[in-house]
Amino acid sequence: MHDIRLIRENPEAFNAGLARRGLPAQAAALIALDEQRRAVVTEVQVAQSRRNEASKLIGAAMAKGDREGAEAIKAEVAALKDAMPALEARAEELARQLKAALEIIPNVPAADVPYGAGEEENVEVARWGTPHEFDFTPKEHADIAPALGMDFETGTRLSGARFTFLRGHMARLHRALGQFMLDVQTGEHGYAECNPPVLVKDEAMYGTDKLPKFAEDSFRAGTDHWLIPTSEVSLTASVMGELLDESALPMRLTALTLCFRSEAGAAGRDTRGFIRQHQFEKCELVSIVRPEDSEAEHQRMVRAAETILERLALPYRKLLLCTGDMGFGARKTYDLEVWLPGQGAYREISSCSNTGDFQARRMNTRYRVAGEKRTEFVHTLNGSGLAVGRTLVAVIENYQNADGSVTVPEALLPYMGGITRLEPAS
Repeated sequence: MHDIRLIRENPEAFNAGLARRGLPAQAAALIALDEQRRAVVTEVQVAQSRRNEASKLIGAAMAKGDREGAEAIKAEVAALKDAMPALEARAEELARQLKAALEIIPNVPAADVPYGAGEEENVEVARWGTPHEFDFTPKEHADIAPALGMDFETGTRLSGARFTFLRGHMARLHRALGQFMLDVQTGEHGYAECNPPVLVKDEAMYGTDKLPKFAEDSFRAGTDHWLIPTSEVSLTASVMGELLDESALPMRLTALTLCFRSEAGAAGRDTRGFIRQHQFEKCELVSIVRPEDSEAEHQRMVRAAETILERLALPYRKLLLCTGDMGFGARKTYDLEVWLPGQGAYREISSCSNTGDFQARRMNTRYRVAGEKRTEFVHTLNGSGLAVGRTLVAVIENYQNADGSVTVPEALLPYMGGITRLEPAS
């Protein structure tokens, strides 16, 4: 959420930031709307002040025996009282219009984010690992996994397209991945484990910039709840409306939860296989920090996600997203893309974003600066550490064998109860 006061103070910088997003200038229209609102608010305040003053004058006039004067003042007070509701309603309507205009404008990119119109202009920052050379033609996971317990047909029969039923050792491997991620993030990177609700109210979705713009991408549950698209919503909104002590920062939270997405904005993409599901699990990372610490925290978060891929020996590359490919609330985003030999391509497996104070303003989450009376908005960051289903896909494709089996990565063996290989059903 943008602060209209900052837009008034520096409209050129605001418009320049929007231009880098490929959006037209909007500062003048927003400022004009705010000026209308402020003018009506001033009218309300003047009317309230005059009504209070006149009410006192009635008694003074009566005390002097000036009945005619008292009646005239009473008439003025009555007129002011009649006019006030309309003025107040107008002020509220203008405030609503301004809020509605501000809440659908994306965050302004950080200065070091490269300019670009789409994903083709993202910048590759680094690569790790060398793709494995197979002595056979590697297959895509959708061709290998059904014989190993990834049951697409039952999932579709039960729930429709983009739902999958995992069985046996495949389900065990999926669970092992989630537990492994959670153990690494809590044990090595200092994230506090949480088990948040997967149903949240409108306020939580709004505060984490998922509403109103992306309502169609999420599943509504009843009249006042949503199934979370990511536990970023639950974890970040856990400090909604709070005034934190500076000593509580940085706050690092993680959770392994189910996530639900309608994928309305991705119609027709990845319809085959396990990559893009309506229901999936993700190990989420959330950080709440002081503004001066957010850039360093961003790098730290990305490194925490990279650690999982390296422990699993999965080759990947790191991309700095350009202005045209960043998410709505992000001011800077790194994506990690894992190598999928079956597809012969790198595919996204983690996205780590610094939102600055964009979400904090929507949530009204501040911290009190130590030793001072002033407060500041926190900065919030979120990332995947990692998406479990996509990591399962990467393991299947990178650890596949010629006979259709899949070798369990060494890092997961402690979680597999002696299972070292997923064998295809006879």
